[in-house]
Amino acid sequence: MTDALSLVDDWGPEKIVVVSHRRTGMKGVLVIDNTARGIGKGGTRMSPHVTVDEVARLARVMTWKWAGVDLFYGGAKAGIVADPAARDKEAVLRAFARALHNEVPREYVMGLDMGLTESDAAIIQDELGDRGAAVGTPEHLGGVAYDKLGVTGYGVAEATDAATQRLGLPLSGARVAIQGFGAVGSAAARRFAELGATVVAVSTAHGALHDPSGLDVDDLLTAREEHGDHFVTLPGRGATLASGAELTVDCDVLVPAALQDVIDHSTAQKIKAQLVVEGANLPTSPGAQAILAQRGITVLPDFVANAGGVVAAAFAMDARHSGFRPDTVAIFETISTRLRTNTVTVLEEAERRDVTPHAAGRSLAEQRVLTAMRSKGRVPRD
Repeated sequence: MTDALSLVDDWGPEKIVVVSHRRTGMKGVLVIDNTARGIGKGGTRMSPHVTVDEVARLARVMTWKWAGVDLFYGGAKAGIVADPAARDKEAVLRAFARALHNEVPREYVMGLDMGLTESDAAIIQDELGDRGAAVGTPEHLGGVAYDKLGVTGYGVAEATDAATQRLGLPLSGARVAIQGFGAVGSAAARRFAELGATVVAVSTAHGALHDPSGLDVDDLLTAREEHGDHFVTLPGRGATLASGAELTVDCDVLVPAALQDVIDHSTAQKIKAQLVVEGANLPTSPGAQAILAQRGITVLPDFVANAGGVVAAAFAMDARHSGFRPDTVAIFETISTRLRTNTVTVLEEAERRDVTPHAAGRSLAEQRVLTAMRSKGRVPRD
């Protein structure tokens, strides 16, 4: 079991709140990592396997992600130890929201992550009687429909396009392999196709599809709509591979857009891509990052590449207190502008300092957070 105190370093966490409710069996945790640049904002996930350590790691990613895109919120994350498919999901969710009424929304605003839906965000607002308690609500309640719009995946593709131009590898005609074909991976695939890339592999938890000459993205999107994640097992669309094999197919760009910690020391030795773009949070271990760097493979960090979701969340944060829906065109334009700019800035800084993009991006984000901490007297001023 993780000792919560062992998680504390110079950046945070500022607060770890563990809650429970005996009647519903609810158990959960909120980690507010660093609020020097604004109140805590990050998704809430629900899984039987949630741990304090996992939520703390993700809260720290949010700290760097908000700072990386230069938006004024702080890093935070929450997790509920429960099966999102269980019949008592709503009761557990309401118990979790009630247990955090002191923190939500004054210190932390809930959002969507693994296991939660737009309806769940609406339930949180209803339970606390506060429209400001959560973002990610349905459009008909004034929310930003992240998954329907595909904002995170769109941002992944925009960041990739900027990175390939910087590296002298035009995205038009480049071969792209995508792990995960959920909300992020499918939206990224759609945008990659629009930008002229060739998607050669996709996967779900049920397997992978591969065609060196390119898969029909529109057909894949339709098949996913009709058959769910099982579409990869149906014949006629490409060669079927075991889940995980899509990471090592011959391609120019690899986008891990599913789970964390999927590229380890062993997998890093086998990757054939020239560029890895982290669509998921924490998909590449530090050891794997070092190996990829040694092999001359560029890795665009998650807190740069998949920040389209946090840009859209910033619009949603404003919309909580507005009678008007957010402007969708403005959301996409801002995602494109900020992620493309940040991508180039991070890659140029990495080249200038001869460090990995992870190190360069982290350094830029750290400096922004440290400046805010100094201004607020949270650390000694120089």
